[in-house]
Amino acid sequence: MSYLVFSCSLNPDSNSRVLAEAAYDRLDEAAVPVEFVDLRDLSLPLCDGGACYEHPQAIEMAGKIMAAEGVLLAVPVYNYAVSAATKNLLELTGSAWYGTTVGLLSTAGGRRSYMSLMPFANSLMLDYRCLVVPRFIYADESQVRNGKLRDPALKPRIAELCTTLIALAPAYARVAPRPPSPTTG
Repeated sequence: MSYLVFSCSLNPDSNSRVLAEAAYDRLDEAAVPVEFVDLRDLSLPLCDGGACYEHPQAIEMAGKIMAAEGVLLAVPVYNYAVSAATKNLLELTGSAWYGTTVGLLSTAGGRRSYMSLMPFANSLMLDYRCLVVPRFIYADESQVRNGKLRDPALKPRIAELCTTLIALAPAYARVAPRPPSPTTG
């Protein structure tokens, strides 16, 4: 089984990408198979509820997610929610997330949006029966800036998130719910 790290910001100077890179490095150091996916490198269509699901990159991302034992999503927070690109990824790949263990890393402009990941986490848990690692990373612009982790406390927190993901993912994979059949929705 493998792990995926998604950088979900489309900003060329993304702070959440810095978190994604640090998490990728930690998983790589742990000697687990890991792949880094940057949404900036893809041309995913907007989810239209129809033809978008046949887009080759949407199909490819769904396959990667289904094959992964654990996924880390590094997301920017805009307007007290995960970025539209993050939500679009979920909408395009839908049931591929069933039974996946997911960890969250996020950055925002201020310190007060730390709860903004909860609606997205709730969707992962309730709609797709994901196991969301209960400890996530939230950093504001004073902690991550100019392509660097500025707060020394972030590295051990990222390491803890990765260690927890590696510990939980195989256990959850053994008991994870199966996606509903097309007839039961």
